[in-house]
Amino acid sequence: MSIFEERSLMEQRSKMDDLVFYVNGRKQIRLTGTKVACGEGGCGACTVMLSSFDPQSSKIEHRAVNACLTPLCYIHGFAVTTTEGIGNTKTRLHPIQERLAQSHGTQCGFCSPGMVMSMYTLLRNDPHPSMERIEEALQGNLCRCTGYRPILDGFKTFSNDFTCPMGENCCKASSNTVVNGDLTPLNELESITPIFPVYESTQEPIFPPELQVPSLKPFYFDIFKRGHDLVSSQHTKRTAGAEEKIPSSQAGVEQHIKNKEYPVVIAALHIKELGFVRKQSNGLQVGSSVTMTDLKKALLDIIQEVEEYQCGVFKALVEALNRFGAEQVRNVASVGGNIAAANAFSDLNPLFLAAGCELEIASIDGKKTVKMDADFFRGKGNISLKETETIVSVHIPFTRKNEYFEFFKISQRKHDDRCIVNAGMRVLLKDRVITDIALAFGGVSSSAILAQQTMGTLHGRQDLIEIATEKLRDDVHIFDGASGGKETYRNTLAVSLFFKFYTSAQYDKMPKRKAAQYVSIDQDGDAVGKMMLHLSAEKHATGEAVYLDDITSYENELHGAFVLSTKSHAMLINVDASPALKMRGVVDVITHEDVPGSNSTGPIIQDEEIFASKQVTSQGQIIGLVVAKDFATAKKAARAVKIQYKELPSIITIEEAIEAESFFEDIRKIERENVDNIMNEAPNVLEGEMRVGGQEHFYMETHSCIAIPKGEDGEVEIISSTQNLTSAQKWGASALGVPMNRINAKAKRLGGGFGGKESRGNIVSNPTIVAAHKLQKPVRCVLERHEDMVMSGGRHPFLGRYKVAFDNEGKVLAVDIQLYSNCGHTMDVSCDVLETAMLNADNSYFFPSARVTGLLCKTNTPSSTAFRGFGGPQAMIITETFMRDIAAQLGKPTDQVQRMNLYRENDVTFYGQPIINCSVLKCWDEVIKKSSYEQRKDSLKEFNAKNPWRKRAMALTPVKYGISFTTTFLNQAGALVHVYTDGSVLVTHGGIEMGQGLHTKMTQVASRALGIPINLIHISETNTFTVPNSSATAGSASSDLNGMALMLACEIILKRLHPYKEKNPSLKWEDLVSAAYFDRVSLSAAGFYRTPDIGFDWEAGEGQPFAYFTQGAACSEVEIDCLTGDHTVLRTDIVMDVGKSLNPAIDVGQIEGAFVQGYGMFTVEELRTSPDGSLLTLGPAAYKIPSLSDIPLEFNVSLLHGSSNPKAVYSSKAIGEPPLFLSASVFFAIKEAVKCVRKEAIFPFNSPATCERIRLACVDQFTDQRSSTSNEFRPWSVDL
Repeated sequence: MSIFEERSLMEQRSKMDDLVFYVNGRKQIRLTGTKVACGEGGCGACTVMLSSFDPQSSKIEHRAVNACLTPLCYIHGFAVTTTEGIGNTKTRLHPIQERLAQSHGTQCGFCSPGMVMSMYTLLRNDPHPSMERIEEALQGNLCRCTGYRPILDGFKTFSNDFTCPMGENCCKASSNTVVNGDLTPLNELESITPIFPVYESTQEPIFPPELQVPSLKPFYFDIFKRGHDLVSSQHTKRTAGAEEKIPSSQAGVEQHIKNKEYPVVIAALHIKELGFVRKQSNGLQVGSSVTMTDLKKALLDIIQEVEEYQCGVFKALVEALNRFGAEQVRNVASVGGNIAAANAFSDLNPLFLAAGCELEIASIDGKKTVKMDADFFRGKGNISLKETETIVSVHIPFTRKNEYFEFFKISQRKHDDRCIVNAGMRVLLKDRVITDIALAFGGVSSSAILAQQTMGTLHGRQDLIEIATEKLRDDVHIFDGASGGKETYRNTLAVSLFFKFYTSAQYDKMPKRKAAQYVSIDQDGDAVGKMMLHLSAEKHATGEAVYLDDITSYENELHGAFVLSTKSHAMLINVDASPALKMRGVVDVITHEDVPGSNSTGPIIQDEEIFASKQVTSQGQIIGLVVAKDFATAKKAARAVKIQYKELPSIITIEEAIEAESFFEDIRKIERENVDNIMNEAPNVLEGEMRVGGQEHFYMETHSCIAIPKGEDGEVEIISSTQNLTSAQKWGASALGVPMNRINAKAKRLGGGFGGKESRGNIVSNPTIVAAHKLQKPVRCVLERHEDMVMSGGRHPFLGRYKVAFDNEGKVLAVDIQLYSNCGHTMDVSCDVLETAMLNADNSYFFPSARVTGLLCKTNTPSSTAFRGFGGPQAMIITETFMRDIAAQLGKPTDQVQRMNLYRENDVTFYGQPIINCSVLKCWDEVIKKSSYEQRKDSLKEFNAKNPWRKRAMALTPVKYGISFTTTFLNQAGALVHVYTDGSVLVTHGGIEMGQGLHTKMTQVASRALGIPINLIHISETNTFTVPNSSATAGSASSDLNGMALMLACEIILKRLHPYKEKNPSLKWEDLVSAAYFDRVSLSAAGFYRTPDIGFDWEAGEGQPFAYFTQGAACSEVEIDCLTGDHTVLRTDIVMDVGKSLNPAIDVGQIEGAFVQGYGMFTVEELRTSPDGSLLTLGPAAYKIPSLSDIPLEFNVSLLHGSSNPKAVYSSKAIGEPPLFLSASVFFAIKEAVKCVRKEAIFPFNSPATCERIRLACVDQFTDQRSSTSNEFRPWSVDL
């Protein structure tokens, strides 16, 4: 590709920018469809397709890769295809793009181009893939919005084993179309079933003929060299001290988080002497540069060729490769690179050790063979080879007769996750006596190990378990405080996995994935209630949707990188920016001294500084902003700033805050009736406590801002990825010391928000606007993923303590709930979050007497902030816990106790608000019916009786979520409608589109209100100069508030047009507009809405804080592995009352997306923090959100039929936040399954229900019960 060889271009730009295809592709070629969301190959947003010609097979090979990790050197001779290259909205969409959009498979759209390219690469290799292959291809693509179901629904229509649920009535029987979805109509309700034309793979572009001529010249840049042959690479290693590297997620972590730099890097993947696979008489010889993808293909081929008994190692390797990273990683990661990295979490190295593999080694001095034995791995990145030696190949032996080989991997997430513990186990038996055995483990030391004592003891024996258990505890013993934590769990897993190997337990295959969505659709009438596509869906899929960092650079634009605190609590003794200022390309280092206005900020109280001035109170706090001519220079310079601290004592956890009485405000309390008297007289009382962990937002687009000074009157334009433009405007003006009318804040769309951009966007926009104002040049700041995570905070961790009184039937008489929230080092919106938590502490249950108190814990951690649910889910799960404990204590069915306590119509909450239009009981009964709950109970009992080490259980969960901001004055909105003389309409409102379909719904509202077609209406962007004083797009209230304001504005327009319509009823819309214009009638109108009849008196502890409640219910079934803690969600059924849906497809998408996000909160997502306040789970390598493999195998969603809501626009209901808590049904199903193997019915079980917590709750003879090695050990992590 000649464009990459133009050295003159390279010399004009930063080397590191040029060496990554992602950066070059976006910044130079302007292919902005390729997104970056993590920078370490962990999310798939930057997926592109590389195509090359293989001269040996004369075939074209297509591979999906992560562009953010791919050096330009690596792609020399390749064709690169991005989503822009396969289709667009101006000419023609590719069928993949079309089906993704038509299946409602995009929301924020930031992940969509990557999804498209993963699927496109698969279809280029296999035009009719199986469902299994489709899921494999998408393992490395994360989505935080949709819950994955609609994405899979769109893509599965390409599958060769896709079957239509309509059977013989399938439309394919009579036309050239296929139907999307395993759906069955339910009575009068309709299912979501778009229709697509058949995909023709022959219409794809051909491979460029000029690239079919192999290049004989080695290709290299100054610090990257693509190895051409083994000899030249060996010479480079010896003379330059180079490292052989192949693009990998580990490289991304080292560069982005650990700031590691490589002087010279060799791309060894193309060295032909290393890229072979040969079958030999005693096994398989695999070249070290063979990719994981090619290794898997070779293994599958040889498994078909040789005797079955010879394939033990090969089958185990295939299983390991299926769970090794993701497709994008497997396509470039090599066998030799994996061995040489000697990573503790490698999935292949334990297998190579257990198999007794041998390596062929080469250097300039010659070749030799090295055995992979107990002495081979010597710690991370250290093997028994010299630096100048290269791994040429690995020999993988056949298994022998009566030899058994197994692979095990336990990880937080099912796919694309590093192991917690993995193992390769091999045993050779003769007359049931062990004649050879190898037990290798990963994740228990600094690199893979062999359990030598255990192996030696078991050799020649028959009896295994008791001896192996004791010896394994010696061989695999992770000491308290060890890196990675989970010490007891990892020790337990080593023994548990050996037991699984010993029993060779085989389990039934999981059922195939399926889903259904049932909604009511008004076939007649206008746009409201129709399943209209997201307005930007097609642009999402094609990469044409513009996000902040896609905006073309401004003239003289500068880039900012933050200088962040590395201490949790310390005085700033000295900040030395001189090393940074001396670097070429650095323009300035901005600090608190450069703020012309106020350096104080904060949404409730101004207790946060834009730049830390005298002390830091959390890690990740901003000390300075380095401004340079490019981002790479700014980032490098930021690391060069030297900071001298004087450390102070820090408070990290809730317990530490309670002990130190470190709180922000006085105790909040709501009390109804005399709780203490009722408790004293009640026949039954129970007490307990529960922890609820925090959660990272992981919106795909990180916090970003561009500030453009206008050059006069102090005006500055801010383009910000915020949910609250008014806040960005207000505090930007405060920082500059100018009126708000000089700052215009705007946004077109966000790549997700979930509350994380409600207030925390200001931590980026404020410093950026200060820098732009000082330098009078545009400044762009885009956070990297690890920066975003350490700076912006997440969901509040909670500690709940409860006491509940109840009668002998299970009816609740009184509750006393104490909620402690870890707020972090500043208030942010923590007060509002706690208030919402307290007001939702009843969930869906009527409590005649209640006392709910809340405390805001002040700690030296990043400020916790708004997150979907806004404190409600934390309080609700604590309540659900004691509701189940009531049933357990009385020995009654849990669902019976839950149902008898559910709200009924006109019941009054403990804070005095009547429940009007109560539908939770109807949703409850409906979900029991739809899920066949009663019928499935017997099958669960039967399964559990037959399976001692696997258990299944179901759980039901209701939800009642109040809709409105609890801060009353925020419940207002404005809208502006312009009607142009051609009849077209421009709508502007105060809400921000961030994937929730707000603009789409508002277009539908305007269409009905004005009585005109959708295609006449356009929404461009949101900005504070057009609609001022808007509230944050948050709290699920945006469609209610902005929709009503928009409807009122439209009514003003219609009122003005009414005389002309009355005079001539046959006039078309355009003629009406024209007539009014020539009569000099205003065709612009502003609408304003304030939610009526709401308010709450916190002094009195009563009022009506919510306009109404959104209600629903869910039933989930899970299966757990008692030996490992792994779990699978077998089925989830949801019934949700959304009133009269404005757009059923969008509402179903919100339900599914919220559920999967909540599932992450309650199960797989675990934030780990060190005792000194360092966030340990930085980036997708360490922090795992749910992937496609984690969602329910059967996922059914129904919108309650016949519902209405007089309190919101066109009888709809808010839906963004309420469904999230229904995912607690998975948490409690897991707890019920754990209960099956425990003696006691009531036991502590905190959230999230990670595999660690599940396994350690299933206490058995293998659970590590040893006490701590020291009473004074420093734990690796603490619970906040």
